[in-house]
Amino acid sequence: MERTFAIIKPDAVERNITGKVLDKIEGAGFKIVGMKKIHLTKNEAEGFYYVHKERPFFNDLCTFMSRNPVVVLALEKENAIAAWRELMGATNPANAEAGTIRKDFGVSIEENTVHGSDSPESAAFEIPYFFSQLELV
Repeated sequence: MERTFAIIKPDAVERNITGKVLDKIEGAGFKIVGMKKIHLTKNEAEGFYYVHKERPFFNDLCTFMSRNPVVVLALEKENAIAAWRELMGATNPANAEAGTIRKDFGVSIEENTVHGSDSPESAAFEIPYFFSQLELV
């Protein structure tokens, strides 16, 4: 079994659709092995998204991710990273396939409801950024 990391972003939490997103996740066969609702500081968001620090959207992304609570998740499934990316859909909800989380719930390319690890290396950084081994069951 492979693990991946996901965030239900502030835009989704603000719109009270966390449960709908979780339904899609579990409905797609993912096991939630870690979950918590947290409010990131801007500094924590900057640390998490450090790989994007040279990108022009970095500051706006970190401000957005720290504006309200998020739900962080560790997910498990065969080929979890690819399966989660498929379920999320394209970054821009306008380009996402029907039935994906971003198509169904995304508002814009910035407020696109969810984040997900894009590689095993990313998951290996992202999961322990938010979860200790004791929190993963």
